[in-house]
Amino acid sequence: MASDDCSTKKLKLSNSSGKMSTSLSNRISGTENPSIVHPEMAFYCFDVVYCQLNQLDPPKAPNFSNEPFPIFVTWMIGKEMRLRGCIGTFNAMQLHSSLREYAVTSAFKDSRFNPITRDELPRLHVSVSILLHFEDGADYLDWELGVHGIFIEFYNEKGNKRTATYLPSVAEEQGWDKIQTIDSLLHKGGYRGSVTPDLRRSLKLKRYQCEKITVSYQDYVSHVNNRRC
Repeated sequence: MASDDCSTKKLKLSNSSGKMSTSLSNRISGTENPSIVHPEMAFYCFDVVYCQLNQLDPPKAPNFSNEPFPIFVTWMIGKEMRLRGCIGTFNAMQLHSSLREYAVTSAFKDSRFNPITRDELPRLHVSVSILLHFEDGADYLDWELGVHGIFIEFYNEKGNKRTATYLPSVAEEQGWDKIQTIDSLLHKGGYRGSVTPDLRRSLKLKRYQCEKITVSYQDYVSHVNNRRC
């Protein structure tokens, strides 16, 4: 199991119509022209969680692509965008079912947080991250800050294999260089001892890129109102 600000199980887009708030923006790592991620995916996550919180029937199947991809769903709260839950998978799953599953899991079953409540909804943002372009790194430094997410495998003090991941945005948001990121990721993955150069050299690293969309609850409400028109 991999763990970071987001954890894994099993292992703001501008709207040209002008009908959504300016807080809705697109953040893409590694691609200039997103072709997969779409705001409808984030709205669907809000749909799923809203229905569950209000004991409503699940939302109908969405209209966006149902191709299989690895994904993460991240919930944040407040103006400071504080992490509220994040879980995803490196297994390629069909988007409709995976977004439905991980919207709920990250909202209600992230062990680091209490389940999201109805009162919190108006202060929430949700991000959908689709993971792409997986490549083996030659060593622990074979990746680019702000472009690549990293997934590492290593052995802890007891000789047990552990894994951990950071999405592409984490290192830049924290102001870390590559070594600080690797050391933090080792600790997030459960390594309790001192990190040595030999330990860094011994780990296996896989890098990947990410298309990411973030929407607020206010964007979601505007979307729902427009949908009813």
